[in-house]
Parts: sequence; C-alpha cells; structure tokens
Amino acid sequence: MSTFSSAVFLAQALATIVAAANECATQRLIRFLAKDGKTYYGDAILPSGIVDISKATQARVIKGDIFGKHDITDQVADVRLLLAPLAREDVKTVRCLGLNYEQHAKESRMPLPKYPVLFYKPVTALGGPSDGIPVAAPAQEVEGLDYECELVAIIGKEARDVPESEALSHVLGYAVGNDVSHREWQLKRGGGQWALGKGFDGWAPFGPGIVSSRLIKDPQSLKISTKLNGKTVQDSSTRDMIFGIAATISFLSRGTTLLPGDIIFTGTPQGVGSGRSPPLWLKDGDIIEVKLEKIGSCTNKVEYTAKKPRL
Repeated sequence: MSTFSSAVFLAQALATIVAAANECATQRLIRFLAKDGKTYYGDAILPSGIVDISKATQARVIKGDIFGKHDITDQVADVRLLLAPLAREDVKTVRCLGLNYEQHAKESRMPLPKYPVLFYKPVTALGGPSDGIPVAAPAQEVEGLDYECELVAIIGKEARDVPESEALSHVLGYAVGNDVSHREWQLKRGGGQWALGKGFDGWAPFGPGIVSSRLIKDPQSLKISTKLNGKTVQDSSTRDMIFGIAATISFLSRGTTLLPGDIIFTGTPQGVGSGRSPPLWLKDGDIIEVKLEKIGSCTNKVEYTAKKPRL
C-alpha cells in the first residue's frame, strides 16, 4: 500500500471512529426521578419530530462521570419527574450576565455595556424545570418580583484564556433558565450589587435538560420567550445578545479557569416586568413558562412561603 493510500485509509478510519463516538455521546442530558424511585442521569428518548425535552417519558441510563468517562447503557428507565439537569454536587459556580440583550438594555434605560456585566448566584438558587419558585418572607415585603428567560450554557471542559474561536468547544450543552429577580432587593437593598435580589433559594430554575453543543452548533440563532399565565411577555432571539456565547466564555476565561460544571446564565431579552408601564410584577400563584428553541421549556409556579409569626 502506498504512503498516500495509507494516509487516506487512516483518515477514513479516524473519521469513522469520531462519527461512532459522536453517535454514542449524550445528546440530551437529563437528570430525573424514575418510576422505580431512583434518581438517574440519562439521555432523553424523544418521539420522532419532538425536540422539547420536557416531553421526555423515557431515557437511557448513564453510568459514570458525566463530565468525564461515562457510558450510555442499554437500560431504559421511565421518567416520573425531570429534575434540575445537574445535581448540586456536580455544579461548580453559577455565573450570570446582566444587560446582555440590546433591547433589554434600552428598556432598562441603561447604556450598552462595553464589557460583560457579571454577577453570581449561589448554587442553592438552582431549581428544576417544574419546581415551585419559593418566595421567602423578605421578598414579600414589597412588590418587585420579576421574570427573566435566559439561555444557559454549561461548561464541559476546563477553559482558561480561551480564544473566542475555540470557546464553544468547551461547552457541554445548553438549557433554558429563569433568572428570577426582585428589583427592590436588587437595586435598592443590595448595597449596589445585584446578587442579593437574585440569589434567593430556588430563583434559578433551569432545564428541562442539557442539549449537546454538537446538536446546537449556533447558539446565536435561537428563539427565546416567556409566558406569564399563558400570555407571551417576552419574545426574542439570541441574536440580540450584545456578547454572544463564544465571546462571553472567552472573556470570562481570561486569567480565570472555567471548570466542568460551571453554569452561565447569559442574560435576558426585552419584555421584563420592570420595563413596562405600569410594571408587571409576579404574584403568588403565577405560572411562568420560559422556552428556548431546540431545547424546550421550564414551567414554574410562584409560591409564597408562609411567614413565621412574630413572637
């Protein structure tokens, strides 16, 4: 066999191996409570023509490290309840961007940022795609509870000083989330920082699963929306982002290592309650649905927690 023929053969063999690996790789990662009472990671099985992961009723069970060596087994489990796509122990940090959609910055009467506006949420803020949104007593003291639909990027491979051209190769996949916010606590009672008004328990529901970056090659062309009690209140596209996903990851990795399990909420489009006249604040019992094209939706109910009696 000639050197040229050998090279062609090796290239074809490598392409076959890569194709086989991609075929076996997780496409739609979910974490779920199965009907057998156990909690699993799995690769969602969807009916033909369906892309909304929230419709999944079965999944192939995954064994191993979801960020490392793992196997998609032949075991098929029935889904009783979809949980937050990552277990708390598998999450490293929850980073968030503010004012990252041009039209949202305008409705907020704020100048377009020159650099990404970064803040953090505690891991305890995370919730699942159908969990209630608990509103604790401090957040009930005054109006200001608001919704924010967001594309959520999950880091799958360690990244530091990554050029924008390589940034998306470090993404495990994408989900949709709701950056629940209380504007009074965010802007007036937070000492000039946003985290307090956005970091209450359960104020970052996301899911319904994590769609592989191999399936979503262009995260800047997705429709994103919110419905409040069945009425559309946000309707936009990720094209309106000021800092796209690749630019964001590259920027955040400058001198700072992003780890597998880091979650990045990437900002919300226009239509938030605080941008309306009069403002549209969330109330106890409201149903919020945030939706992202090619991924699906999270539907959560606002639930005021009982106030403890003063003794």
